[in-house]
Amino acid sequence: QEIFTLKGHTHKVTSVAFSPDGKRLATAAGAVVFPLKPGEVRGEVKVWDAANGLETVMLKGHTQEDWNMLVFSPDGKRVAAAGYVRTIKVWDVTTGQETLTLNGQATFRCVAFSPDGKWLAAAGADRTIKVCDATSGQELLTLKGHKGLVISVAFGPDGKRLVSAGIDQTVKLWDATSGQEVLTLKDHATWLSGVAFSADG
Repeated sequence: QEIFTLKGHTHKVTSVAFSPDGKRLATAAGAVVFPLKPGEVRGEVKVWDAANGLETVMLKGHTQEDWNMLVFSPDGKRVAAAGYVRTIKVWDVTTGQETLTLNGQATFRCVAFSPDGKWLAAAGADRTIKVCDATSGQELLTLKGHKGLVISVAFGPDGKRLVSAGIDQTVKLWDATSGQEVLTLKDHATWLSGVAFSADG
């Protein structure tokens, strides 16, 4: 049974995530059509009350970005989004204020927090995975090895490993501390759009 419908996005919804405690929903939208019209507001990130479907905050600072993916931090206090126009942004979900912007050389397709919330991993069209400090934005590691667009990335439950997948039809397992590639899973019949660890790692 449908409980309620969340309305208010101008363009198509591209990503939805629950907060870890289940009390909030975050949604991202974008048009992914160029060029921008003068004054056009396209990319939107909104936070909603999951109990009643009411919008609680519109996250700010991104009027000309289209969003591919968003995630909550493990403590539920922040949201990070990966953008089509080469940016990662992090916001405080209570105030709606932007706390961090990371700029890249190509489209970002995915973003993930480490289990302790201290690191961000982001990847996309430049075929690399960037691991950065989630507070300062300092780049800690660049993981290279994929031969195409990286579409999905996830930390293991202990934060020591990272897994990635993309259009090169491989899944790669990495040491999240050193950046060393540990394992590559091949022989998929087509490109991969998602990857995840089991709860016990």
